[in-house]
Amino acid sequence: MEKKNKVKYFLGGFWILFLLTSLYIYFFQQAIFQNEISRVFGSSLILGYIVYLIAGCLRGFSLIPITYFIVVGIIFLPPLPLYILTIVGVLVSSSCIYYFSEYMNFDHYFETRHKKQILKIKEVLSKNELPIVITWSFMPFLPTDLICYVCGSLEVDIRKFLLGVLIGEGVSCAIYIFLGKEVLNYLT
Repeated sequence: MEKKNKVKYFLGGFWILFLLTSLYIYFFQQAIFQNEISRVFGSSLILGYIVYLIAGCLRGFSLIPITYFIVVGIIFLPPLPLYILTIVGVLVSSSCIYYFSEYMNFDHYFETRHKKQILKIKEVLSKNELPIVITWSFMPFLPTDLICYVCGSLEVDIRKFLLGVLIGEGVSCAIYIFLGKEVLNYLT
C-alpha cells in the first residue's frame, strides 16, 4: 500500500474514532463529562488551561464550532487567558484542516455537503483572499472549517490564510469572551 494511502487511512480512522467518541460522550455521558470538566478546571487552573488548549487544537478534527468551547471556557477560566488559548487553538486547528483536509477526506465531506458554497467560495476567494478569509472567519453563522478546507485546496499562502483567520476569529472570539464574561457577571 502506498505511504500516502496509509497516512490517509490512519488519519481517517483517527478522525472517525475521535468523532464517534465525542458524540458518544456528548449524547450518552453528559453528566460524567460535566463532572469531569468541573473537576479538572477546579483542581488546577494550569491543568484547566492545558486541557482547554488541547481540546481547542483538536477541535478541528471534530468540526465542532469554537463557540461551544468558549461557552465552557467562560464559566471556568479568566477572560484574557481564555482568549489567548482560544486563538492558539483556532490557529492550530485551522492549520490542521488546511494541511490535512485531503488526508482526512474533508474534501469529500465538504464537496458533497456544501457543493454550491464551495464553488462560489473558490471563485470569489481566488480574487480577494485576505478580505474573504477575514470576513468568513468573523461571521458566527459561517463554518470557519469550510474556509480552511477551501484555502488548503486552493493552496492559498498559509501566512495570509492564518492572518485572515487570526483577525476574523480574533475579533469574534474577543466579543464572545469579553462580552460574554460581562453578561455572565451581570447575571450572577
